[in-house]
Amino acid sequence: MESDKIEKIIEKYFEATSTVAEEETLRNYFSKEGVATHLEQYATMFQYFSTAKEEKFTKQVPLETITSVTKKGFNFKWLSIAAAGLLMFGIYFGKMYKEQQDAEYAYQETKKAMNLLAQNFSRGTEKVAYLNQFEETKQKIYNGK
Repeated sequence: MESDKIEKIIEKYFEATSTVAEEETLRNYFSKEGVATHLEQYATMFQYFSTAKEEKFTKQVPLETITSVTKKGFNFKWLSIAAAGLLMFGIYFGKMYKEQQDAEYAYQETKKAMNLLAQNFSRGTEKVAYLNQFEETKQKIYNGK
């Protein structure tokens, strides 16, 4: 009967809906020797939580002097400002270069279109010259009779 209650509390524990009192019940249950065999897999985890709570860090942490910290902070500040400036510089001139390339492409395409138009106009001019010659010949025939 007790193992059913513990299983329900474990489910609630893994769903993060258990209370502090229920978690204390789990720690107490798994710290005893009479743990059910199908729940032994959780025993080491809860025993670890009990011992880890009492651990303390005793190593001395060296602190740097204030001047060395401010120098590093100062260098990183200027380094980040320089990086941001370089990035803005690159974006600005990269955009100008892209606009120049687009304008060059548009110019080349317009030049091709104008050349094609000029060729068609010169063909049309030749046809008009033939029409003028035809008109002159026709006038000579009509006026000559």
